[in-house]
Amino acid sequence: MSHFSTTEQAALAAVQLTDDERQPCEVWTRVMGYHRPVASFNVGKQGEHNERQFFSEHARGCSNAC
Repeated sequence: MSHFSTTEQAALAAVQLTDDERQPCEVWTRVMGYHRPVASFNVGKQGEHNERQFFSEHARGCSNAC
């Protein structure tokens, strides 16, 4: 599952970087109401973060009973 549109996926597929052009990406996540970098987590918490399952909520149609 990807959050990119078809156009964005095509553009990303066309981009080719050499290893020299790449740079590390710092990932942050929200924990207990504040944001922290995942790199600062201990080994167990990093494992839990990697096992997370992402989902998206679909809009629900509203009838007159709403």
